[in-house]
Formats: sequence, C-alpha cells, structure tokens
Amino acid sequence: MNDLADIGLDGLALSGILIAVALVLSFVRRLGLERDLLIAAVRALVQLLIVGFALRIVVDGDDPLIFTWIWVAVMVVVASWTVRRRAPEVPNVIPLALASFAAAAAVTLGVLFGLRVFEPTGRAIVPMAGVMVGNSMTATVVVSRRLVAEARDHRGLIEARLALGLSSQDAFAPHLREALRTGLVPQIETTKTVGLIALPGAMTGLILAGVEPVEAVRVQVAVMYLVLGSVSTTASVMALGLTRRMFTKDHRLAVAAVAQSRP
Repeated sequence: MNDLADIGLDGLALSGILIAVALVLSFVRRLGLERDLLIAAVRALVQLLIVGFALRIVVDGDDPLIFTWIWVAVMVVVASWTVRRRAPEVPNVIPLALASFAAAAAVTLGVLFGLRVFEPTGRAIVPMAGVMVGNSMTATVVVSRRLVAEARDHRGLIEARLALGLSSQDAFAPHLREALRTGLVPQIETTKTVGLIALPGAMTGLILAGVEPVEAVRVQVAVMYLVLGSVSTTASVMALGLTRRMFTKDHRLAVAAVAQSRP
C-alpha cells in the first residue's frame, strides 16, 4: 500500500480531532448536536470496521463469486428496506424498490462487467455495487415521494383529465415527468461540476493509494457513468411501477394510494 494511504491507528486517532472540533463548534453555538455528532462518528467507525473485516471474505481472489453476489443481494434488500423507512407514505414500496435496484444492477453491472470494462472480481463488483445502490437510493426515495405528493396535490386536475377521456398514462404524464426531473436533476448537476468544485471520492482515494492521476480519472469517469445509469434506471422503474399502481385497470385514480399518503 502507498504510504499516503497507510495512516495507521495513530493517524486514525488523530483524525478524531476533527470530530472534537465539530463538537466544540456545536457546543459554542448552542446547536444541541453534540450527541448526534458523537453517535454518527462512532456508528460510522463501527459499521465500517465490521464491513472491512466482512469484505475480506468476498474480495479475496481465491474465493468463489457466489459470496460476492450474496453480498450484493443483501445490499439491495437493505436499501429497499431503507427506502420504505424513508418514504413511509408510499404504498407497497418494498417490491418496487427491489425491482428498481435489481434492474439497475442488471443494466449497470451487466455493462461494466459483461463488457469487461472492469474484471469481474469480488474486489471490483462489491465497491461498484455499493456505489450503484448508495447513489440510487436517494433518487428512488425522492421520486417515489414526489409521485405520491403530485397525485395527492393535483388529484382534482388528474381526475378532470380522466373525465375528458385521457388514459391514466396521459393524465398523469406531466406529474411523472416532474417527479423524474426532481429525482435526476441533482445528480446531473453534480456530474456537471465534478472536478471544478470538488474531487470525487473514488478518484481521491485512488490518488492517495498511489495511482497515477490520469488512471484515477479514467476509473472515476466510469464510476460517474455507473451512477448516472443506475440513478436513471432505478428512478424510471420506480416511477413507472408506482404510477401503474396508483390507477385501476379502468383508468381511475386509486383512492387508497392517494389517501395513504396524507400526512
């Protein structure tokens, strides 16, 4: 390992000074966030240590990839459960979230590893799947909550369009577009400014590990495309699936789906 990336236990302990700075600022400014800061810092440390030791099982080149794919499946299930917790007003969201993440995994990991952009090893699959799931989860939550809110807030307008003879797809199309734009635009804007305002984490980590900057850029670009592809896929699958559930087969807005979203 490159010396820059080998910070050791003493370096790790010294980096905790930054948490102390945040605690002091919170205390001085009377923000009341000291407990949350401590819990977040300790929880992140414990979680990452557990993951670090567990990953040794799946990233070893001599181990079969079955352990790697089990790890990816667990990530997808946990992410789907998290989507349900963050969007409780969305009806029956877990099956849709599972389908969204599975579709994104099939598309993005299929391209990157099926076309040999990266070698299909546990050391490559697990981090890429983590990036895919982590970035897609936020967009999935935003799109699903926005869709339900659009149906609730514009129910009268949607039913008026249906009464004029439009199909459910046509009556809800403007709201579907708005929800997708809300979920996708932040990621697009982040991609536009990458390198100008902030260096991405993957690229920074590779440079710290001693990789040539140009090579690190190539990997980072592939990762950014992975993020855009996965966010677009999960948001689209979630939006189309949820829209279908909000209408009956005879093109009526399902009252239960909208009513369940009321705060």
